[in-house]
Amino acid sequence: MSEELEMVIDDAETSMKKAIGHLEAELVKIRAGKANPTMLDGINVDYYGSPTPINQVANINIMDARTISIQPWERNMLQPIERAIIASNIGLNPQNDGVNIRLYLPPLTEERRRELVKRSSGEGEHSKVAIRNIRREAIEEVKKLQKEGLSEDAAKDSEKEIQDLTDKYISQVDKLLVAKEKDIMSI
Repeated sequence: MSEELEMVIDDAETSMKKAIGHLEAELVKIRAGKANPTMLDGINVDYYGSPTPINQVANINIMDARTISIQPWERNMLQPIERAIIASNIGLNPQNDGVNIRLYLPPLTEERRRELVKRSSGEGEHSKVAIRNIRREAIEEVKKLQKEGLSEDAAKDSEKEIQDLTDKYISQVDKLLVAKEKDIMSI
């Protein structure tokens, strides 16, 4: 196999791995009834005029299975952190005691669990679309190489290899979604 074909296939596999990594990161943010500090990833606090991730202005700890404690490094950051959490719309109500902010996770109802499963499935579908787009782009690259003189057999073999990679990563997405659904639906 030519060096260019290997590069196309390697690039496609690297991109598919990134899509799986992104899915894993997104699934961690979907809460499954247990407190997790990564639930607050993506929440930015107004820190002296610049948006700053919450974990860069405060310590985030898990007190028990349903409670997250946020201890700001500066006392004047309590209000901005509280506002950022409310604005982030993660469905948690911050409790400010003047020193710490506590987030109590309510027990999940059956309806809420189903919504979270649906959200997880949506994230999985985004990943599948991304993986399929990567496949399409890689096959287009192979076709360009074929126009430049690559043999038809080599092109067909590499297209099959790209399809096998696609199938492998889509099945990984399905496995992640099944595990997440099981996690969400278990009480």
